[in-house]
Amino acid sequence: MAESKRGVYEKATHDTSFRRTWDKEEFERRARERARQEREQQEDEDRKRKGLKPKYSDESSIAEPPRDLLRARTERVILDANLNKTQVVQSTSIASKQPGFYCKECDCVVKDSVNYLDHINGKKHQRALGMSMKVERSTIDQIKAKFEHLKKKKEEEQQIYDLDAQIEKAQKQEEEEKRRKKERKKAKKKSESRKNDKEEGVDDGIDPEMAKLMGFGGFGSTKS
Repeated sequence: MAESKRGVYEKATHDTSFRRTWDKEEFERRARERARQEREQQEDEDRKRKGLKPKYSDESSIAEPPRDLLRARTERVILDANLNKTQVVQSTSIASKQPGFYCKECDCVVKDSVNYLDHINGKKHQRALGMSMKVERSTIDQIKAKFEHLKKKKEEEQQIYDLDAQIEKAQKQEEEEKRRKKERKKAKKKSESRKNDKEEGVDDGIDPEMAKLMGFGGFGSTKS
């Protein structure tokens, strides 16, 4: 009887015991369990949106970390930092070095400003900041304080506006006064010039008798 062929490791060629084996039944069971949990979780989320209690999961048994209520953003969102600038783009898998708007909290890049605003206002980003999408309910005292603040702010703006109007009015009055003073000075100078011309004409005038002898008497009045 011929000897069976030997492989490199002195084992029969049909021996595949070195390969990794899988328990198909175990993995099928895990897959069915995962699908069932996803289906039940989706059904519970649908019931929550409708205002019903979850059917499969117990909310008290799920230890979800507490989240802060949604707050207004205090920092300014800068969207035009790289406007009209040339940027060298490199082929890299690092998100912070890719072109676009980079979100440090979520470690992702958004390509345009519209989607970036949608992202930072969305649920995923707010959860990364430790906040929920629930807004704090204002009390009556807070509403009254807000109204008082807006009223004072409006009065301050009105006072600033009135001050500007008064300054503008004073400037116009000053310019009008300067114009009138200039006109009075000009009229006075013109009057003095006419007076000087008249006096010079009387002093340099010709004697009437001499004018008559010289034949200049015809320029006078013809009335007797």
